Amino acid sequence: MTSASTVFNQLKLAGRRGFGAPLIVLLALAMMMLPLPTFLLDMLFSFNIALSLVILLAVVYVMKPLDFAAFPTVVLMATLLRLALNVASTRVVLINGHSGHAAAGKVIEAFGQFVIGGNFAVGLVVFAILTIVNFVVVTKGATRVSEVTARFTLDSMPGRQMAIDADLNAGMITQEQARERRQEVREEADFYGSMDGASKFVRGDATAGILILFINIVGGFIIGVLQHGMPAGVAARTYTLLTIGDGLVAQVPALMLSIATAIIVTRVSRSQDMGRQVVAQLFAQPKALAVTAAVLVMMGLIPGMPNLAFLLLGGVCGAVAWTLAKRARRPAEAVGAATGTTASGEPLELGWEDVAPVDMIGLEVGYRLIPLVDRNQGGELMGRIKAVRRKLSQDLGFLVPSVHIRDNLDLAPAGYRISLLGVPVGAADIHPERLLAINPGRVHGQLMGIATKDPAFGLDALWIEAGSREHAQTLGYTVVDPGTVVATHLSHILQAHAHELLGHEDVQKLLDRLAQSAPKLVEDLVPKRMPLGVVVKVMQNLLAERVSLRNVRGIVESLAEHAAQSQDPDALTAAARVALGRQIVQDLSGLGSELPVITLAPDLEQILLQSLQGVPSSGAALEPGLAERLQKSAAEATRRQELLGEPAVLLVPPPLRAWLAKFVQHAAAGLRVLAYTEIPDNRRVRLVSSLGR
Repeated sequence: MTSASTVFNQLKLAGRRGFGAPLIVLLALAMMMLPLPTFLLDMLFSFNIALSLVILLAVVYVMKPLDFAAFPTVVLMATLLRLALNVASTRVVLINGHSGHAAAGKVIEAFGQFVIGGNFAVGLVVFAILTIVNFVVVTKGATRVSEVTARFTLDSMPGRQMAIDADLNAGMITQEQARERRQEVREEADFYGSMDGASKFVRGDATAGILILFINIVGGFIIGVLQHGMPAGVAARTYTLLTIGDGLVAQVPALMLSIATAIIVTRVSRSQDMGRQVVAQLFAQPKALAVTAAVLVMMGLIPGMPNLAFLLLGGVCGAVAWTLAKRARRPAEAVGAATGTTASGEPLELGWEDVAPVDMIGLEVGYRLIPLVDRNQGGELMGRIKAVRRKLSQDLGFLVPSVHIRDNLDLAPAGYRISLLGVPVGAADIHPERLLAINPGRVHGQLMGIATKDPAFGLDALWIEAGSREHAQTLGYTVVDPGTVVATHLSHILQAHAHELLGHEDVQKLLDRLAQSAPKLVEDLVPKRMPLGVVVKVMQNLLAERVSLRNVRGIVESLAEHAAQSQDPDALTAAARVALGRQIVQDLSGLGSELPVITLAPDLEQILLQSLQGVPSSGAALEPGLAERLQKSAAEATRRQELLGEPAVLLVPPPLRAWLAKFVQHAAAGLRVLAYTEIPDNRRVRLVSSLGR
């Protein structure tokens, strides 16, 4: 006992020092090259059977496949050991087989005499059946499962990495948890990739066992007859029994290893070992056992059938079904009382957990675009989206929500879709392997590529090869990569719909931050003078008109000043714009002291003012032809200003500003409508054109 413990400790110490695997390989090679005595063969065959049994039980009791990540290497080592034993036993059988059935050791003799009763015909049949079970059923099925699992695991790896990054961006997990999940995904991909190859080892071992059997029978017969002068019948019987015993000794461990391989590749990761998992799921439905019991009892009542066996099994299945149903009924009643469900499991009423919330901002990508959002494949889109959120949060004055990114197989392979509050607001198809050359309107020369439109601004563009970047830039094109295309499109949509992203919680946080420096101002406004809903509406109006909320103090001071005169959000928005006039003009023209403006012709201005009198809330009632000409003129003036590189600003009387801003927003998206009162005193205006009838 002490010596065995010492040997085990030495092997364990060698494994820790890194000598275990090389030592096993060297021992296997030595067994192939050097003749072994029969007692050592018996020890090694016994060890091989024990090792296979240990591996099989380890697979059965492991919680999840990754807990036995070394299994592919273990399979290779066990297969190598078994093949080395086959070579060593073949040498002994062929050299000493003429001396009798005990020539190759007690283990081979026992399998040849006791297991198959000394009948080589029975031995051949048993060996053939074991080989068919191992090779055709278990090994072939395990190989197929390994191939499919490896392929699907590797294919799903980018999507799982992307889901981890999305959860990290949404704040659902920490950086450390994300790192652990990424490591687990990589380990799982490596494991199933290795298992695909390990299954080939097992299948090759089964094939080798068949070939070795026939080679040994033919070789032994020739050696026994020609070299040792044995009668043909005696030689055939002796060497066949020895060879079959040798084959069975190797085939039994091979079958156990094949079963272990099949089990581990078909396992589902759960917090239970396989025995508990199978029992829990197999007997989860007492109805199945009850129906089985009824069928067995009916078969037991048929004359001529083994009545006792069928009736006994039917009674056992019925008793087990009744016991399981009784156990399941008690917790179901308790849970039903606590959750409001009936005994049949039907809910009496729904809960808020049944309502799935929509994502504030969603980005869905086709499977070909997954590398753009997967950092492990060099994708930079995640970082650019963070930069977009950071820049927009600084420009808009509130925290832009996280972007939830997911893959969507319903989309085109190279397509993406942007949604706000669960509603798609933008989509496009891109070429991830190309670059987008955008025509800003001043290019010279032809460029080869796939014609398209820039998803963000609708400009003419071409998808070009990566090697044509410099040539396109020399022709005046603006060249961007696919990640920048998606990020720019997302930024443009978020800017246009910023007012939809601002909610009560965001405004309350803005007020809470302002209360840290001006507590009296916030306390006097909300809720004493104005409800929070009105403040939210005013700020949403400002964002809809592309006015930043950075100067939240100025907005709140303006609301506090005009709260007594009006609670109308539109009137309060106009007052807040006047208070933010310096900021609005600064965002348009920078530090310049002169602002180029477009005005209305005097007669058109009078017509619009008269049409608004009495019904300012419903807007001006214009003759259709005049309305069309006004929109067309606004679009042409805006286009001229953009070509000159100057802001397009329409300066109008305060009563017309809100209505005109809505009237021209679709015809001239780049036109900003300002009231006279919004221009700071230190800014001069320069008239560039006027809009007439």
